[in-house]
Amino acid sequence: MNGKTLYKSKVVYKNLNPVWDETVVLPIQTLDQKLRVKVYDRDLTSSDFMGAAVLTLGELELNRTSEKVLKLEDPNSLEDDMGVIVLDLKLAVKQGDIKRNKWVSRRKRSVPKASFMRTSRLEDSLQKNQLWNGTVTIALLEGKNIPAGGMTQMFVLLKMGDQKYKSKVTLCKSANPQWREQFDFHYFSDRKDVLEVEIWGKDNKKHEEVLGMCKVDIAALPGKQTNYLELPVEKQPGSLLIGISVVPCLGVSISDLCVCPLADPTERKQISQRYSVRSSFQNIKDIGFLQVKILKAVDLLAADFSGKSDPFCLLELGNDRLQSYTVYKNLNPEWNQVFTFPVKDIHDTLEVTVFDEDGDKPPDFLGKVAIPLLSIRNGQQSCYTLKNKDLELPSKGVIYLELDVLFNPVKASIRTFSPRERRFLEDNRKFSKKILSRNVDRVKRITMTIWNAIQFLRSCFLWESPVRSVMAFVAFLVTVWHFELYMVPLALLLLFAYNFSLITPEKATSIQDPQDCIILDEDEDDDDKESEKKGLIERIHMVQDIVITVQTILEEIASFAERIKNTFNWTVPFLSALACLVLAVAMIALYYIPLRYIVLIWGINKFTKKLRNPYAIDNNELLDFLSRVPSDVQRVRHAELKPCSGSNPIRKKRSAL
Repeated sequence: MNGKTLYKSKVVYKNLNPVWDETVVLPIQTLDQKLRVKVYDRDLTSSDFMGAAVLTLGELELNRTSEKVLKLEDPNSLEDDMGVIVLDLKLAVKQGDIKRNKWVSRRKRSVPKASFMRTSRLEDSLQKNQLWNGTVTIALLEGKNIPAGGMTQMFVLLKMGDQKYKSKVTLCKSANPQWREQFDFHYFSDRKDVLEVEIWGKDNKKHEEVLGMCKVDIAALPGKQTNYLELPVEKQPGSLLIGISVVPCLGVSISDLCVCPLADPTERKQISQRYSVRSSFQNIKDIGFLQVKILKAVDLLAADFSGKSDPFCLLELGNDRLQSYTVYKNLNPEWNQVFTFPVKDIHDTLEVTVFDEDGDKPPDFLGKVAIPLLSIRNGQQSCYTLKNKDLELPSKGVIYLELDVLFNPVKASIRTFSPRERRFLEDNRKFSKKILSRNVDRVKRITMTIWNAIQFLRSCFLWESPVRSVMAFVAFLVTVWHFELYMVPLALLLLFAYNFSLITPEKATSIQDPQDCIILDEDEDDDDKESEKKGLIERIHMVQDIVITVQTILEEIASFAERIKNTFNWTVPFLSALACLVLAVAMIALYYIPLRYIVLIWGINKFTKKLRNPYAIDNNELLDFLSRVPSDVQRVRHAELKPCSGSNPIRKKRSAL
């Protein structure tokens, strides 16, 4: 029941846990309306009231299906527990063209216009429902006197609304586990979100169970400061020490082209001044500003039986998500919308995914592009060829975007040496024969490169080439005789300079062909499906965890080596230039400052860090820097494809949003 709209479900007989599985479409006008659900027991002559639940529609998000568990209540009943009812709810705006009969009178024509105005107001309300206006930063520090209950490992799940994080797994060596991790949540001031913290235990048999739970009302905390709280664990002994800070967030908006922020000279000047070099040490976390104009798409996949699609766009920048409206029954949609994001890391990648709205079912995937922020050409309208879900092969259709990014280089450089933002909790990784084979090939190439280098050095000692051995021997004597520690960063700088000299304009602007680097064709896809039919997953079910672990380790080893190579190869000029700057400073410091002083300063900092800041979160600056350098697989995914004609038809694949 919604306003004056009523709906009656079917009757489920002789059941205390009924399943209806019915889909209902109810029209609404404002988000202030409430959905009322009443449950009755049907007798032969009457119906007995069994409880009711109420939900405010403003709690829902646009075009996203949310599962709501509503507790049934009856103020006239003495029963404390009347059960719950589970609903899957989704808000959507009808954007279809208004069809009018040319024979209707002028008086009747005013009705669709009023309906259109209500729809526009509802769309504006739902757009605002996407926009967060703050960031909740959670520092998960440690637990105190938490009983393990026979578990060998412990981790923490943090939930706020539909945002979820999972901490790293720590061994239960004591009742005071340490995590020292940081997580960022989106904060909506008009919602009353509660932070739920669950402590989980895991034993050697992969059994998991909840050890305790804490809750925090975020709205009750003072803003713009870090609040360190020792939360008692509900129904269990022990407590959890966390730090929570709520900081306002600016720069999130959805608008039409006529209200484009950077199109206004005054507003553009203010934004540019905010990220100028003179403001480098003001609000150090506010690194930049991204504006995305989604103009149109051309020649999309036909996802419906009618030969049309109902496309909409989903924009993702790290954990930030914004969504366009849906254009119904169109393969060449025009959105003409402007989206703005605050940039928290200049090394993030903007992902634009086109979906086909499919009613109450999960939307169909139509195509996707990934654009690194550092590769954006400001103010230029660009045509991007859509790719498949893995961002490795072209899909059907192109999308037209105009991007602008403004950022402070000093803040961006400092942020490079800090840990990357953790992604929201997603589905566990699954075994893939293609990915495992690719990772093995990547590690094999790295191993062969190292082996060839060892063989080259060995040939110098064996005098296989007298000229080469003589040159190596002289270089060895001169280097050892004149070696100083500052020469190590100097040698690395020379390597950067040599690789920079090899860069030509043609090489710098060339677009890498994904099919040359990633051997993943349709034949392998068919081979995978055939293997699945034969029961491949069943045959390796007992060792699936081991296979996934090996797959992940191989990927980490290959990515680590490729990132080092791509740092010296100037794949990302910003990062390579930053590395050169750090090496130059290190060389000068090692030349003028004795090594024992440097080691002494480093040791004093390490020993006193805990005393100076008991809540500090440790990190490795070198690994944080390398995490920003793309691996070879990421380079292929981020490469911009040239629009191609006459390509093979792409088979339609369905994917959940």
